[in-house]
Amino acid sequence: MAAAYSESLFALLVFGALWQLEKGRCWTSGLLFSAATAVRANGLINSGFLLYSQTKCFASRLQAAAGTGAKPHHIARQSLSLVASLLVTSTSVFLPFALFQFCAYLRFCSPGGSPAPVVPEPLLQLATQKGYRVAASQDVAPPWCFWDFPVVYTYIQDAYWNVGFLRYFTLKQTPNFLLAAPVITLSSWAAWWYLRANPWHCLTLGLVRRKTAGAKGEAPGKPVEGFCSPDAFVYVVHATALLLFGTFCMHVQVLTRLLSSSSPALYWFFAELLYNHEPLLQNGGLSAWDGAPHSEAPSLGNCRSGNPVLLLLRHWRETSTLTKCILGYVLSYWLLGLVLHCNFFPWT
Repeated sequence: MAAAYSESLFALLVFGALWQLEKGRCWTSGLLFSAATAVRANGLINSGFLLYSQTKCFASRLQAAAGTGAKPHHIARQSLSLVASLLVTSTSVFLPFALFQFCAYLRFCSPGGSPAPVVPEPLLQLATQKGYRVAASQDVAPPWCFWDFPVVYTYIQDAYWNVGFLRYFTLKQTPNFLLAAPVITLSSWAAWWYLRANPWHCLTLGLVRRKTAGAKGEAPGKPVEGFCSPDAFVYVVHATALLLFGTFCMHVQVLTRLLSSSSPALYWFFAELLYNHEPLLQNGGLSAWDGAPHSEAPSLGNCRSGNPVLLLLRHWRETSTLTKCILGYVLSYWLLGLVLHCNFFPWT
C-alpha cells in the first residue's frame, strides 16, 4: 500500500467509492468505481456493491408494499426501474475495461487501422527474447482476435502468466502458498466467524428482514454491531469471493495485496479480534495508562495519542499473544514488502 504501484491508487478509489455508497451517494460511488476499473481490471467485481445496494433497497420496498397491499402494476413499475438501474450501473463500471479491450483490438487485430507504434530497439529485442507480440509488427493477427469475445486480458493471463484454475497447484509453488497462508487463514476465519454470527442473514442474502422483537413484553433485540453487523454482509461476501478466486485461479502470492487493496473486511476483522481479545483495549486498560479516567467506557478516542495501534506497540510486552501475532504479521509484511518490492526483489 505504500509502494508506488497501481494498487495504491486503486485502494484509494475503491475505499472512497464504498464510503460514498454508505452515505447514499450512488452516482459519486459509481464514478469512483468506474475510475477504479480503469486502474485495475479486478475493479469489475466492485459492480456487485452497487447491484446489491439497489437490490436490497428494492427488496425492502417490496416487503413494505406487501404489507400495505400495493397494486401489481406499481410493483411491476418498480421492477422495471430496478432492471434499468442495474443495467446503467453495470455499464458504468464495465465501460473503462471495455474501452481498453476495444483499443487493444484496434491496435493488435487491425494493423492497418492505426499507425505502427515506434518501439525502441532494446524493447523490441526484449520482446523477442520473452516471446511477446508487438502491436502492428506482424502480419498475422494473434489468436484472441478471432474469439467470439476478443479479450486481450484473458489471453495475456493464459499465454504469458499461466493463470488458470488450479494451474498454480504445483510442488515448486509451495513457498508462494506459504507466503499467502496467513491471509488465506485469516480471511477464511473471518468468513466463518461472520457466518456463525449471522446464519439467517447469510441464508437470505440479507434481503429478507427478520423481526427482532422477542416474546410478548420483551424489548426488541439490539442490532449486532462491529464486524458481525448485518451491514457488513456484502463486504464479507466480496472478500470471500476474492479469496476463493485468488487461491484457485491466480498466482497465489498476490492474494495478500489483492485483498488488502480491494476490501476493508480484513481490516475490520483484525480490529474485531483486537478489540474483543486484547485486555488492554477493554475495561479502560489503555485509557488508564494514558491518563483517561477508569470510569469512562473503553473508547480508544480517550487515548491521548489517538492511535490504538501505536499504543499497543508502546505496550508491546503487555499485549496478548494474538495481538502480537496480528501486529507482527501486518507490520513485518508491510516493511518487507516495501523494501523488497521497490527494489525488484521477489515479493508481492
